[in-house]
Amino acid sequence: MQASKKESLLRKPGVQTLLASLICILLGLLVGYIALLIINPAGATEAILDVIKNFWAYSKPEKQLKNFGVTLVTTAPLLMCSLSVLFAYKVGLFNIGAAGQYVAGAGASIYCALALHMPWYLCVIAAILAGALLGAISGMLKAYRNVNEVISCIMLNWISLYLVNTLLTPVKNPTGKDTFTIASQNQAALLPTAGLGKLFNQKNVTVAVPLAILMCVIIWVLLNKTVLGYELRATGLNKNAAKYCGMKDKFNIILTMAIAGGLAGMGASLLYLSDFEQWAVTQASVPAMGFNGIAAAFLGGLNPIGAIFSSYFIQHITRGGANVNMNMYCAQISDLISSVIIYMCGFVLFMKQFMNKKLDARENRKGGNNK
Repeated sequence: MQASKKESLLRKPGVQTLLASLICILLGLLVGYIALLIINPAGATEAILDVIKNFWAYSKPEKQLKNFGVTLVTTAPLLMCSLSVLFAYKVGLFNIGAAGQYVAGAGASIYCALALHMPWYLCVIAAILAGALLGAISGMLKAYRNVNEVISCIMLNWISLYLVNTLLTPVKNPTGKDTFTIASQNQAALLPTAGLGKLFNQKNVTVAVPLAILMCVIIWVLLNKTVLGYELRATGLNKNAAKYCGMKDKFNIILTMAIAGGLAGMGASLLYLSDFEQWAVTQASVPAMGFNGIAAAFLGGLNPIGAIFSSYFIQHITRGGANVNMNMYCAQISDLISSVIIYMCGFVLFMKQFMNKKLDARENRKGGNNK
């Protein structure tokens, strides 16, 4: 009786997601620790603990709070990219173009802030529209020409990067490769702090985090509690059946990718309008934030609420990697550790499938014994 209760508990999707995520996190930390041992065993234990601690590694509460705020600043855009990926995936599409849509959102928000001197809310809207447009292009190619969205998204990632670099060149600071700071050019374009800046003693902590969490709730409601969400998911499961039932299959595919793109574009605006960092117009690689959103989405069990915790964890580990003693390890060791952990986070679905396979095998053996 107790065994059957245990098995039924393990069958619950929420329990499986939690267990699978914890296993992947522990495996990632283990692999990172082994890498540290191979490079320099003397400081490996201290280094991996620094990664896990992040802001807790500081002794003064003020520094802890400030660095916690920095982690939250980078969590908001990652959470939006995670939402972008999971929303499309729930509708049967793989939005690997979140990275390019993030770039489009960054370009639109920064240009509106620095070149057009718009207020922050219009800059955010511009970022959403730019990301949505890029997503809609992939959606149209998928809907009308059956072009795989992965291929079109990858191509658009690079197109958007070079277009944004060109677009933002006029607002580049002449003394460097980055754009001007928004604070120095257009104070109205900065996201309001709503008291969070003073709370964390960090001016870059803005309403971005509450906005991102609000979007998680909205997406959860849209997917699970609305007719539109039902139609989108139905189209993703079988577009021919959805069309037979009178649903607009092509429109739903385009709308899905547009919404996913808008979420990623909004994520970029939440980072750059906080003035936490500036866009380097000479960069030749797509920012990793959109790709990390894939790991965050799967680590969170493809659930908008779970994405909040997974996005924070990934940024917690990434920021913690910067605390590693660089006298004992090279500067890239923090990136190595965080990338290994992020890579392992992508195996959550595999872990869940493995658990279900084992449970099915156990039930089959019990059924055979009962006969």
